[in-house]
Amino acid sequence: MHTVARMAKVSIATVSRTINHVPTVNAKMAKRVWEVIKELDYLPNTQARALVSGRSRLLGLIISEITNPFFPELIQGFEDVAVEFGYEMLISSTNYDPERMKRCIRRMVERKAEGVAVMTFGIEEPLLGQLAERKVPMVFVDVGPEAPGISLLRVDYHHGIRQGVQHLAALGHRDIAFISGPLRLHSAQSRLAAFRRALLECGITVDAERIVEGDHTMEGGMAAAEKLFAGGKLPTAVMCSNDMTAIGVLQKAYRAGLRVPDDLSVIGFDNIHLTQMTTPPLTTIQMSCFELARAAVMALRAHVEGTPAPHRDYPIETRLVVRESTGFPRGSMLDLRK
Repeated sequence: MHTVARMAKVSIATVSRTINHVPTVNAKMAKRVWEVIKELDYLPNTQARALVSGRSRLLGLIISEITNPFFPELIQGFEDVAVEFGYEMLISSTNYDPERMKRCIRRMVERKAEGVAVMTFGIEEPLLGQLAERKVPMVFVDVGPEAPGISLLRVDYHHGIRQGVQHLAALGHRDIAFISGPLRLHSAQSRLAAFRRALLECGITVDAERIVEGDHTMEGGMAAAEKLFAGGKLPTAVMCSNDMTAIGVLQKAYRAGLRVPDDLSVIGFDNIHLTQMTTPPLTTIQMSCFELARAAVMALRAHVEGTPAPHRDYPIETRLVVRESTGFPRGSMLDLRK
């Protein structure tokens, strides 16, 4: 910093204020400082800055699993937005293990994260006491504790799933199955409830035998599809609680000699990048990873910085993305004419 100050012909305090983006710094001086920083390839010591300022400028992100492509896309979006506002990020994965969740929280506390986004789509409220006691702001998906410093990302599951069911009904489907996620997760319960409600709105009877619990993995999708295919009559369409489940259904259908969408229509949920590459490309319900990530960062910033004032709820929209995995029911007049 001494070298930067000398070459830019400013004080060390001006260099410090420029690096920390203090808005009162003279624009011409700040420009000279940044030019010298670029010339020297100077990298500030973030730990030293944290000691001086008392702020870590670190945001934590806790996810369920790193192997599901949804979460790397979420991480990328979270990092893009966090860096845009001058924050770094600390990532932890629970793999649905309470012991790992404890270690995740310990890391957040030890590294003095200023806010933590808990994007596990399930609440482990008893494990979050350490963060709550230290008044660390937190963001949850769907549900979270009623306490100061807590915000929720409210996903509108019903809108997208309703569009999916209406899309299938308009094609002529009446025998529609649903593969849920683990029903201990609030998000999986919400998606199943939205599916049941959308069926009733379309005048379609809900058949309990057509609802199978999965685990949001490709292998779980294959196992659930096997249960559906093992029954007497094959459903004409399957809606899945996430895209990895739907990809498992596509794989099982291929192995069973079924053609998608000629013999079976399939819809996923999430719209991960991979769904554009499946055979056929997957019709799915989009829940934007970037929108989730941006809302999480903005909520945490609001709690940490106080501008703008933080909200309790941040809405996340969903919508249907139609590709090639849905078509007319097998044996219908439209299907035969085609």
